[in-house]
Amino acid sequence: MKVVLLQDIKALGKKGQLVDVADGYAQNFLLPKKMAKFADNSVLNESKQKESSSAFHQKVEFEKAKELGEKLKKLNLEMEIKIGANGKAFGSITSKEISETLLTKNFDIDKKKIYLKEPIKSEGNYKVIVKLHPEVEVWFNLKVLGKN
Repeated sequence: MKVVLLQDIKALGKKGQLVDVADGYAQNFLLPKKMAKFADNSVLNESKQKESSSAFHQKVEFEKAKELGEKLKKLNLEMEIKIGANGKAFGSITSKEISETLLTKNFDIDKKKIYLKEPIKSEGNYKVIVKLHPEVEVWFNLKVLGKN
């Protein structure tokens, strides 16, 4: 019997997926617990529409990420870190602070998308990696200046 899953089922499939299961399993377990519904023509059409809509939205997201990535590649960002008399930094620059600085430059990027191997604790030039989409990963230059 063909059914459309209404939720993820570990050994069977993901939500919205069309699967073929034994009649007894569907009638005695999946359908009564509202974990799936019988796959008639209307349900199949609805499922196909959701899949095509999802594919379209994923494509739009990818294009937006690519466009933002092209703008980010051209960016040269400067930030300051407080340095003591002995040359040691007070604190560090984290992905959160980079995200806040990017926001002032009209780039709204979540701190979770900014990857640093470790927090920046000294002045110099760094390459900051930003993962905008599973298929779009870019980097930009960050210049850290020391201030007393």
